[in-house]
Amino acid sequence: MTSPLKRIQEYPKESKRLIGIEYDQFLALVELAKQRHIEKQIELEAQKIRINAKGAGRKAEMTVEEGVCLCLVYLRQKPIFEVLGLLFDISKTNANDAFHYWIKIIREILPASQMEEAEDNEQAYEKLQQKLTEHLLIVDSSEQRTARPIDYEEQKKLYSGKKKMHTLKNQFIVLPGGQDIVDVTVGELGKTSDISLFRQSLPKFNNHQKFLGDKAYLGETAIVTPQKKPKNGELTEEQKQENKKISTQRIGVEHLIGKIKIFRVAAERFRLVRHQYEQVILAVCGLVRVRLGSVDLLTLKNGVPLEPI
Repeated sequence: MTSPLKRIQEYPKESKRLIGIEYDQFLALVELAKQRHIEKQIELEAQKIRINAKGAGRKAEMTVEEGVCLCLVYLRQKPIFEVLGLLFDISKTNANDAFHYWIKIIREILPASQMEEAEDNEQAYEKLQQKLTEHLLIVDSSEQRTARPIDYEEQKKLYSGKKKMHTLKNQFIVLPGGQDIVDVTVGELGKTSDISLFRQSLPKFNNHQKFLGDKAYLGETAIVTPQKKPKNGELTEEQKQENKKISTQRIGVEHLIGKIKIFRVAAERFRLVRHQYEQVILAVCGLVRVRLGSVDLLTLKNGVPLEPI
């Protein structure tokens, strides 16, 4: 059986289909992950009380390239860990351990949004807030099915009346045309309304920032929404044309959510434990930004601050 890593090495054009990003992007991600992996090993070494000589333990079963590839295969294809182990010629347990190790590293090195990218630099954050006012940002939310909790009170919190199932809700605020993810909120309870979720995020933005949304955001002054048909009435032709224009502009966020759902772990029922949901989905958002070309991995490797669009 050919491993996914050997497959994309021999046929780089299949990389996007198998792991979700281009082969050259994968190589750049591996270099960045290797750098963070070495840093983590140095941190662990400093905390150890050593009994055996350094290097005397069991050798690692996987290279950095294999570990990152394994993680991406899981995110893109979502096989069970037994199958994932077979693909990489390791046990189910080692496949599980490898995924959870490398997903943490990918999450640490890839910013999930422009806001996250700038949050540690006050000057860059203020500059980003001001720059974003030049755009009409698009906001939308999506829901992902999750396991029904045993506890009835927990069931009520996660039950989505809209989807008629237990879900976790994510909100995406994006640039026009879906060029990049500006801000993302993940793992909210399924019963949370879209407008309540948006109002929690609003303080992050400049007071003059304007947004575009669907009818779920009617009543929020910061969001331009379509006209709702009056009871027992009809919209005018002018209102219909305006609604059509808004729908055309909003399609960018739908396309971007579609790119996130290319990674099956973000599209199908979430099988991992719930406390890992935020880490996994934000890692996927980081990979989508790499796929879009919004994140320059070479720039991240060199520690150069990124300029907002």
